[in-house]
Amino acid sequence: MKKVWNSFLIAFAMFSKIPAPRADWDKENMRYMMCFFPGIGAVIGFLICGYGGFCALADFSGAMRSAGFVLIPVLVTGGIHLDGFLDTVDALSSYQPKEKKLEILKDSHAGAFAVIMGCAYFILAFGVWSEMEDAALPVMGVGYAVSRSLSGLALTAFPCANQNGSFSMFADAAQKRVLRIVLALWLIGCGGVLLLLNWRLGLILLCTAAAAYGYYYHIALKEFGGTTGDIAGFFVQVCELAMACTVMLGGKFL
Repeated sequence: MKKVWNSFLIAFAMFSKIPAPRADWDKENMRYMMCFFPGIGAVIGFLICGYGGFCALADFSGAMRSAGFVLIPVLVTGGIHLDGFLDTVDALSSYQPKEKKLEILKDSHAGAFAVIMGCAYFILAFGVWSEMEDAALPVMGVGYAVSRSLSGLALTAFPCANQNGSFSMFADAAQKRVLRIVLALWLIGCGGVLLLLNWRLGLILLCTAAAAYGYYYHIALKEFGGTTGDIAGFFVQVCELAMACTVMLGGKFL
């Protein structure tokens, strides 16, 4: 039981800025860490819904409302997935062989394409959230747990492109059978909640997440020969923005 608790603490310490008691980062304690990864998405979802309620009370309907929705995931995670998104964009934009792309992922300097695509990402996200209906917020809130459940499942299914990276370390430490079961239960639970909230928008969100997961698999294997922590972060960011786009559009037309 202590190992499970320590895995919980490490998950929140690694993937969020939420204060958590310290636990030793060894293989035993990290064994079930990814089982709790979607829980960080659930926290973001609750904050998104809570902020939406606050905006309704305060009559925030413009830039302040949208800015909060865009920034909440970044503030909760500390930008760890956004960092992976920027590194991956730099690598993909280089059009170099796989080995060179992996070297670019490890480079701590931000290239021009990372800056350009980072700005484009935030502009698009701001625009999407400015059009998001209040009724769609709970659906989108669940999406943050869905994206992390799929990211965790990729740990058990995708080859590691860098055997010396953090993603490989997590994969080695993970109990993959347990992880598959727990993350599948997370997805089933999220799917059930989505169907109860709004089955049309929930179905749109799940289909979008599945398409993003397929894109992740294609990009990871074709361009890098597997996945890494940075590419996993790229997936989380792309998946969440894609879900926000389709849920927003679905709320407008359904």
